[in-house]
Amino acid sequence: MTIIARKSGSKRLLGAITALTLCLGLSACSGKADGGGHSGDTMQGVSASGKPGSKPDISFKTPFKVENQTHQVIQEGNGEVIRDGDRVCTRSLALDAKTGKVINSTWDKSSPECSIVVSKKAIPAYYDTFKGLKVNSTVAVGIDESGTGSSQATDSYIMALTFVSRSKNLTRAQGQKVTDLPSDLPKISLDDKGKPSLDLNGYQPKGGLVVQTLIKGEGAKVGEHQSVSANYTGWLASDGKQFDSSWDRGQASDFSLDQVVKGWQQGLAGQTVGSQVLLVIPPELGYGSQKQQSIPANSTLIFVVDILAAY
Repeated sequence: MTIIARKSGSKRLLGAITALTLCLGLSACSGKADGGGHSGDTMQGVSASGKPGSKPDISFKTPFKVENQTHQVIQEGNGEVIRDGDRVCTRSLALDAKTGKVINSTWDKSSPECSIVVSKKAIPAYYDTFKGLKVNSTVAVGIDESGTGSSQATDSYIMALTFVSRSKNLTRAQGQKVTDLPSDLPKISLDDKGKPSLDLNGYQPKGGLVVQTLIKGEGAKVGEHQSVSANYTGWLASDGKQFDSSWDRGQASDFSLDQVVKGWQQGLAGQTVGSQVLLVIPPELGYGSQKQQSIPANSTLIFVVDILAAY
């Protein structure tokens, strides 16, 4: 569990993602999530027409009985093959299973949704189906929230998910190492895998946010309200004690910059994918006077963040 959210224990939300895609990408809906490819996970009776990679026309007989997390490839793509570990960008249509009417669409948004990473851990119910598909494929997914206490007017729907691109996340910062670092900052060293270690170097916080790029990546610039995938480690500035590290969990963390402490949002917005950034965050841009797990109240925090993707 990450400790960078604004409130301890708060649910991590990916701000740019629609509720429907969040439900799919995080397997948050009710029902089984035991892996795709089993006969019980198949859906029949939904079809798509139109040019692969364009907004599809979806057809099915109504009312359609939805079984949660069932899915069906309804249009084969003609692009690159989606591999294990790929991050995929999608456009989606959600249709009321009872009437067939479209109740949500991301096709009119300026950017696709890029929240889904194709791995068994991230999407166990869909992994075997998504892996090996080609970009521009469309998959119909059944979502039934009728047994979850949902207050939605429509609690049974079909999502038509079109894969419009794929990419491979970085696993560590990549780019040009910055050499002209201020001598009074903490010193950072990296192990063979890229995990950082901290030498306080006699550092005494002077107040205010410190943002120092250590490695300048060549990727896209991170927007203030985007979500990012990152590897990071955090220490207390008072004694250099580590309190959190995604490296120790063996998995990068994804989060919206709208849902983390202000020092993260201000420090990472404008950086580029592939960069490694040193942040020194004063209490007023961190957790202030509130104790957070192993972080004492009024703590200045030091982070080293590898920006692996932004979406």
